[in-house]
Amino acid sequence: MIEVKKNNLFLNEEVNSCLNNIIKNKSFANGYIFYGAEGVGKKQTAFGFIKDIFKQSSQSESVEERITNNNHPDLLIIEPDSPLATKNTGSSDFEKIKKNGSEIIKISQIRNIKTFLSQKSINSEKKIVLIIEAHLLNEAASNCLLKTLEEPNNGIFILLTSKLNLLLDTIISRCQIVRFRSFSSKQIKSTLRDYLDTYKFNINTKLKIEDLINSANGSPNQLLKNIEICDDFSDEIITKLDSPIKNCLEILEISKLITEKLENFQQIYLVNLIQTIWWRKTRNVGLVKKLENLKYLLRKNIQPRLAWEITFLKISMEDI
Repeated sequence: MIEVKKNNLFLNEEVNSCLNNIIKNKSFANGYIFYGAEGVGKKQTAFGFIKDIFKQSSQSESVEERITNNNHPDLLIIEPDSPLATKNTGSSDFEKIKKNGSEIIKISQIRNIKTFLSQKSINSEKKIVLIIEAHLLNEAASNCLLKTLEEPNNGIFILLTSKLNLLLDTIISRCQIVRFRSFSSKQIKSTLRDYLDTYKFNINTKLKIEDLINSANGSPNQLLKNIEICDDFSDEIITKLDSPIKNCLEILEISKLITEKLENFQQIYLVNLIQTIWWRKTRNVGLVKKLENLKYLLRKNIQPRLAWEITFLKISMEDI
């Protein structure tokens, strides 16, 4: 997956200033929530913040390398796991599981935090727990994390999320929120210009650049992911979905084509793109809501073909 390079990011000066002051004054909170759209630099910034905290205690040149390789003794990184994954799951299969949106953070992973924090720091004054995609904590894991946050310890928690509303209010209230702003269309366009020539993207000529940019929700990395996903969209799919379909037979045909040709995660992005295109043409709120419900059904993997057919049939009955 192609990622936006550091020097191509329009740095969020507000975030940088806030974190620099925390480092300078050593005024650490017990927990931080890095909140913003996907692909706006939360993870990159978190690793930089962690590095600066550790370098206050140790100037070793290996600090950054150990953080990157996830083998620093005072850092615990927790990432979503898939309930469908097994020891025999291949890497490509596991990637499909993640993209299909079935991963969670389980209570067993959160319980490891207590053991980790009970041990004395080895190379730094503080031990740090980084929770990636914290909104994927299941209910049991959320309650366990809340209890851990309430207990005095020598740890700093950093939670990364793009969906603040899915975190428990009690967890949010115990953390300092660091808000990452989405990038403007102008900044996104600049990133796109830099990468189109570098990576020789072949953007489907049926798509409008503006629709791709708008569907990225202010995230440069998401834009690049979207372009890669679009490579698998046939001209037939894009052409038929240029506007709401009224013909029932065409609805059945395109629903069959989509579910046969595209993976689940590609279908979800296609819905995002359709929302952007159809909103530009119709400004119909009800239509957008129906497509939002379609994304929900696809994430749950509930009979995808039937979900597409029913959604399109409902939309065809509207006066657009």
